[in-house]
Amino acid sequence: MVLTSSLKQLLKQTASQLKGAAKRKFIASTVQGLGVGGQRLAESELGWNRGTIRKGMKELTSGVTCIDNMSAKGRYKAELHLPNLLEDIKNLVDSQSQTDPTFKSQRLYTRLCATEVRKQLIEKYDYRNEDLPTSETIRLKLNLLGYNLRRVAKVQPQKKFPQTDAIFEQLDIVNQNASSDGSVLRLSLDGKARVKISSFDRGGKSRAKVEADDHDYHPKTTVTPYGIFLPELDELFLYFTESKVTSDFIVDILEDFWMSEKHRFSHVETLLLNQDNGPENSSRRTQFMKRIVEFAQKYSLNIRLAYYPPYHSKYNPIERTWAVLENHWNGSILDEIETALNLAASMTWKGKHPIVKLVTQTYATGVKLTKKAMSEIEKQIERLTHSQNEFFPNLGNWFIDINFAKT
Repeated sequence: MVLTSSLKQLLKQTASQLKGAAKRKFIASTVQGLGVGGQRLAESELGWNRGTIRKGMKELTSGVTCIDNMSAKGRYKAELHLPNLLEDIKNLVDSQSQTDPTFKSQRLYTRLCATEVRKQLIEKYDYRNEDLPTSETIRLKLNLLGYNLRRVAKVQPQKKFPQTDAIFEQLDIVNQNASSDGSVLRLSLDGKARVKISSFDRGGKSRAKVEADDHDYHPKTTVTPYGIFLPELDELFLYFTESKVTSDFIVDILEDFWMSEKHRFSHVETLLLNQDNGPENSSRRTQFMKRIVEFAQKYSLNIRLAYYPPYHSKYNPIERTWAVLENHWNGSILDEIETALNLAASMTWKGKHPIVKLVTQTYATGVKLTKKAMSEIEKQIERLTHSQNEFFPNLGNWFIDINFAKT
């Protein structure tokens, strides 16, 4: 049998109109007519599945018809007919999820229940109610993505600032816009608690048998890990310092990061910085705002500052990496700075090792600008106010734009 174009079209159409055993019988009869090598030919030329062909051949030669039990297979997964569902759920929930503040696990805790996620999928992503799966299925999808919906008292924020909800809503908008805009690079910045360097017992377990001191009254030194995390790329950059974490330190490591990585981001015009509104990087910290404006001028970049609300910094994506670091060196004796750096460099986040550096410069604290000098800085920045967005209260302390990109 010669498979001409018209014959192949006829065979495909005929097979598509048949179902179950009848379809397999037709396919098997056709393959028999093709002769030696018919199965391979039917698979390559007609697109028929080799398993279906063999099943049909057995039915044809034995005379026994297999009874199909398609209903026992269950329903197709929701993401098969809604291909963007998981990504939309992740975008919706990610900005409102927090890490375990004890850093003892890598669990994520979300502020949204499954019913609320389903509701917001309809409101924000234009899903139809009849197309979406039930709230229980949404809950299972959230668990699949690594979000934990149980309310745990110890991870609840201690206080709620009056503008908390509005800040989170605006953060959601800003972060999602950054994800869909190739000219914006989103960075998450924050520091971990200071780590004592000496032969002290830090708790946890180690495979190696080691002896540790009983007390930690006089450590050799202390270091603070400060990180820059790229949520979209799952890349982590860690900077350790023995000095205080100041405004100058934060901008210096940001400049070091950009100098070493900007060749990869030639298309980037805007850096979106997610931070907590701490004392050294607050938008009201005069030295920080002066340095960040100078950074934007120097590299002809737009800078967008987007802060998490007070008492909610644990929602910042970089917080999740601290749990991995703490578990990685848990039980190890950090008796030298080099030991801490090497252990940090050997940890992995989503299969990637972080870039680890030690900052040796000593930074002075208490550096600030005069009111007159700060008034000049204010002229070069734009704060989010009522007039720019009527749906939110004045969020000028949490959302700031600095525009210096070349046009």
